[in-house]
Amino acid sequence: MTVRVATWNINSVNARLPKLLEWLASATPDVVCLQELKCATDAFPYEAVRELGYETAAHGTGRWNGVAILSKIGLDDVVRGLPTQPGFLADDAGTEEALIAPEPEQEARAIAATCGPVRVWSVYVPNGREVGHAHYAYKLEWLAALREAVRDDAAGERPFAVLGDFNVAPTDEDVWDPAVFAESTHVTPAERQALADLRDGGLADVFPRALKYDRPYTFWDYRALAFPKNNGMRIDLAYGNKPFVAAVSDAYVDREARKGKGTSDHAPVVVDLAL
Repeated sequence: MTVRVATWNINSVNARLPKLLEWLASATPDVVCLQELKCATDAFPYEAVRELGYETAAHGTGRWNGVAILSKIGLDDVVRGLPTQPGFLADDAGTEEALIAPEPEQEARAIAATCGPVRVWSVYVPNGREVGHAHYAYKLEWLAALREAVRDDAAGERPFAVLGDFNVAPTDEDVWDPAVFAESTHVTPAERQALADLRDGGLADVFPRALKYDRPYTFWDYRALAFPKNNGMRIDLAYGNKPFVAAVSDAYVDREARKGKGTSDHAPVVVDLAL
């Protein structure tokens, strides 16, 4: 059988709902991992995607963060949150005074489900804000918790992948100008080492092809004409275990979905599997 798996930071699912529905109808993915829902679990547009044949497992707490998995091929064994996920007092719009608290509320940044023959995690890794900030330390702790959460599935015989917005560019080739990002988050050795540690647990980067230009960027800022200039970053990733990677027949960044008004500042990453 063939299975099409995709990941997309939708940047507010209700605000981008027309774009999402249009893309679902044209790209016809079987499984979709969404990030940055910016809505509570009960505010997700379940009925709208159900009309296109998708079941949904969502995990959201309000106006920031939030993740979901949409599936046409089954949705079982849902897990919301990482078993050892650290918490943070403030969300991604918090203040510089935000501190890690002894018992902070956990943000809605991870959800897992088994969809037919594959199991996936949809993850929205913390941004980090700036090097030295408490949110940067939280980001590294969160990535360590993710590594522990996926260890067994990564080593298993069932096709498995962690997909989402990792807020880390794995190499300098994954940013349009490394000099622009010097001294900032998303490219620091510690963040990249955290990704390397995740891969060392039995996962590999499913590197997509670009539909235009020579680099498969997945994010372009809304400002400074970044998208038409192709000043982007590859931070939306698909990390699969050996059975998942062995089944990959194609992978690409759907840059077309980033075009036009009212869309996300991220593009979907699509992975086709022959199982």
